[in-house]
Amino acid sequence: MSGPAVLAIDQGTSNTKALLVAGDGEVLLSRARPTGVSYPRPGWVEQSAAEIWDVVRKLIKDVVSAAPDISVAAIAISNQRETIVAWDAETGEPVAPAIVWQCRRSESICARLQSEGHADEIAGLSGLGLDPLFPAAKISWLLDASPGLRSRAEAGELRCGTVDSWLLWKLTAGAEHATDHSNASRTQLFNLDTLEWDPRLAEIFDVPLRLLPEIRDSDSLFGRTAPDCCALPAGTPIHAIMGDSHAALFAHGIRQPGGVKATIGTGSSLMTPTAQRVASSHGLSSTIAWSRSGVAQHALEGNISVSGQAAAFAASMLGLEDSDAVTALAATVEDNGGVVFVPALVGLGAPHWCSSSRGSISGLSLATRPAHIARAVIEAVALQIGDVFTAIEADLGETIPMLSIDGGAARSDFLAQMIADLLDRDVMRPKMADASPIGAALMAIEACGLADHEPSAAPRDRFSPSMPGSQRDAIHEGWAASIKSLLASAGRRSTQVSD
Repeated sequence: MSGPAVLAIDQGTSNTKALLVAGDGEVLLSRARPTGVSYPRPGWVEQSAAEIWDVVRKLIKDVVSAAPDISVAAIAISNQRETIVAWDAETGEPVAPAIVWQCRRSESICARLQSEGHADEIAGLSGLGLDPLFPAAKISWLLDASPGLRSRAEAGELRCGTVDSWLLWKLTAGAEHATDHSNASRTQLFNLDTLEWDPRLAEIFDVPLRLLPEIRDSDSLFGRTAPDCCALPAGTPIHAIMGDSHAALFAHGIRQPGGVKATIGTGSSLMTPTAQRVASSHGLSSTIAWSRSGVAQHALEGNISVSGQAAAFAASMLGLEDSDAVTALAATVEDNGGVVFVPALVGLGAPHWCSSSRGSISGLSLATRPAHIARAVIEAVALQIGDVFTAIEADLGETIPMLSIDGGAARSDFLAQMIADLLDRDVMRPKMADASPIGAALMAIEACGLADHEPSAAPRDRFSPSMPGSQRDAIHEGWAASIKSLLASAGRRSTQVSD
């Protein structure tokens, strides 16, 4: 291996990856390290911001040491979204744990704003429904959780941002405090029409705007590495930043309206580009997919809070080794035996949006075996994706013939086939291991002129529906009944779109 490449850093919830990507999109080298996640009390999810940075530094060293003949032309960052970090503007040290996107600790703030009648205004400005998933309420909670933080924030002594901003600050030794439009659009402090931080949203959530990073195009030159910040030479450019789901959409080659991709990891994100902002009537979010050369690409998105993580949870509950063992057990039975599992372990996300819901399992009988439960878990991952896909079709007013998938959980042929069967659509899976970092790398490759030709599209696996219609209908009926029951117990009505 030799020549220039882009170092793509993909900072995820449970794993962080670093890839060297050549100008033609080929992955030359890949390394990964786990990232710790803690659950200090029910509904709370947090990480060590210091550990996140330490893992990234170690991965950069791993990659540079393993490929001494490759020069790093630029760094690209894709990151878990909606997770916030706050740090001291002078020392660069975190002032609290990173509050993870799954965390529900700001639920009381959202409930108060809902009761005060702010939900419609918030959605109208930001494109996002009022929910603890999004950072605005998390930041407000954090500033009031520790004595002195709010006054320090108002005095300009703190900085706050999503994980991309934290990594950029550390890589540049505090020279740059910035983010891109894709990450900013997920904060609920960003105006989708002006493409800037919104003073009214900041007022509603009581968040000082001076805390927040400058918003730039996704393909901007965000800064250059500082001396001794990592194993890379000082002055290495950071030339692309994108939220992980947005970067995955870019990697799929879905650059224009008409295609939908699903990234299936800890949670799932389904996203489709739109010609302009689309106001959802079916529980989806309006967002910015990316921005290039001053032009923002609008999109529709549906977020599922627990997706691939459901299999890991089931493995623990069933005493199995890992998610793969759950999938293998599920494949030993031909149906779910009447069992329905709803993985609302941190509430229901799109399209239902009920943060107070919790997971449920129903339909158990004396004939139920562990394999039936395992199969119901895999079906639940596919059914949640199906709910969001159906909502996208309803909002766009058109039938979409196929779905493109990526992410760690998508590597399972059994799950991919289950999605095709329950969606009754073809499912395509590009043969690329890591769509998010590749998407960010491709953005940087184009931005810094590294590509000598257009990267060729990766070959794709195709999964076509094969489940009998009667079995599919029975699964959907059981799922719809369970969702309706779960929402009713939380005092909510189902928003599920009818087939």
